[in-house]
Amino acid sequence: MSKVEDLKGKLIVSCQALNYEPLHSSFIMGRMALAAKEGGASGIRANTWEDIREITKVVDLPIIGIVKRDYEDSQVYITPTMKEIDELVSVNVEIIAMDATDQLRPGGRTLKQFFEEVKMKYPNQLFMADCSTVEEAIYADELGFDFIGSTLVGYTKHSEGMEISSDDFRMLREILAKVKHPVIAEGNINTPNKARRVLELGCYSVVVGSAITRPQLITKSYTDEIQKIQ
Repeated sequence: MSKVEDLKGKLIVSCQALNYEPLHSSFIMGRMALAAKEGGASGIRANTWEDIREITKVVDLPIIGIVKRDYEDSQVYITPTMKEIDELVSVNVEIIAMDATDQLRPGGRTLKQFFEEVKMKYPNQLFMADCSTVEEAIYADELGFDFIGSTLVGYTKHSEGMEISSDDFRMLREILAKVKHPVIAEGNINTPNKARRVLELGCYSVVVGSAITRPQLITKSYTDEIQKIQ
């Protein structure tokens, strides 16, 4: 069984800290990944080749790799160009995830143009589409992405106000019914019950990030609630 097959029906923990966050450190992300493994996680989602290199020193779990990088001429920031693809291939991640929304990439390139170029260069690499709408998920499925993700629901202008867990994951159920590639649930799945539910609905795996690995946000959820009585 390949590492990726080990992800089926299991939890993937997103271990990320951007440069303005208190846990920003490749060493810390490695320890975070180790803690996730000890808790039973079967995979890791991680940002930057530096963090991924450190993580692979301490855990032997399949990794969904991304590189978040801003470009002035595009709203796309999750693995937006070939430069980020090359960096991720260099650290041998099992799956590379990229923004698969309908926004233009740097240089005015469409998703189709970019994905075709990437597949030509790396035909054996597995790719995950980070989508924000049902329509984007269907299109990414038609393009041939190996995994379809709900990662960006609510994070793009045309999905503003949407919530992946609304109405018992209605949007996710629609995606599952309309695509043929495996679906990985991700995005604001912030309770164990929600994680279990998306797997019950038929998702291949579930990614949980902030609810596990961003202590500043976890703390804030407590302090916000306490402030209601003051």
